[in-house]
Amino acid sequence: MKKSIASIVLTKNEEKHIVRCLESIRDVCDDIVVVDCFSDDRTVELAEGLGARVVQHPWKNYATQLNYGIHQCGITADWIWRIDADEYIEGGLGQAVKDFIQTAPDDVNGIYVRKRIDFMGRPLLHGGWYPSYHLKVFRRGHGDCENRWMDEHIRLFDGRAMTIEQGNQVDANLNDLTWWTEKHNGYATREMADMLMMEYGLDATAEEVVPKFFGTEEQRKRWLKIKYIKTPLFVRPFINFTLRYIIKGGFLDGREGFLWHILQGFWYRMLVDAKIFELKKRCGWDDERIKSYIRERYLTDRKER
Repeated sequence: MKKSIASIVLTKNEEKHIVRCLESIRDVCDDIVVVDCFSDDRTVELAEGLGARVVQHPWKNYATQLNYGIHQCGITADWIWRIDADEYIEGGLGQAVKDFIQTAPDDVNGIYVRKRIDFMGRPLLHGGWYPSYHLKVFRRGHGDCENRWMDEHIRLFDGRAMTIEQGNQVDANLNDLTWWTEKHNGYATREMADMLMMEYGLDATAEEVVPKFFGTEEQRKRWLKIKYIKTPLFVRPFINFTLRYIIKGGFLDGREGFLWHILQGFWYRMLVDAKIFELKKRCGWDDERIKSYIRERYLTDRKER
């Protein structure tokens, strides 16, 4: 019997991106589920016009919204594809995934695809950003999203994953830098909470990606993040920028690459550290007060799906 694919797309005012995203997957996916957080632009209209099922649900964080789509939206397809509204697939990736799942071994429950980031219209091909492999497709009932405030990944409950090398899942946001910096200010607050939860052992480690340097890309990233957290505040953004822009050749991506590494690799990381410093100072550097704040603000109803 032919295996089917459902996609889950999370939206909030994504009229700039939703058509591009859905047109890239509608010949690949048998069911397209848009979980919308009450958009007040044309997102819902455009999505429904392209045949998507739109379900509206209030936002808590990315993980709970995605898990709502996985568990509560009546998906019956054999496989689920996670794709963001500002992403699209290219280069034959869709057909490659469709062909693969028809003959995938029974113990293969996940598929890594190659991700590319475009910034200000330029593909970022250096600095360790490409190629980057992400587990985006998984067998229904065998995985969901780990419930973190930031840096969340798909986790498999069982089985193994394989990689498809053909094509890309491209992250190409079309908004301007004002939007980008405001968005990353919000990301920095979530990253602050996530890093403090890891620092103080408040994260649900038993339910999350296991950190391993010689593991999957997600496991290696989680291992490196733990090491990053142990590096002194305000020093680590300099290390991150130097590593990615100079040692890993980010400078080869031109002016757009320079701006990306200054903004994402340095400014954003420094902002996260500044927010961590601010919170710790406000709590009088008292570990128990810090942990209490994190529990009350970010751990309430963490298990929600």
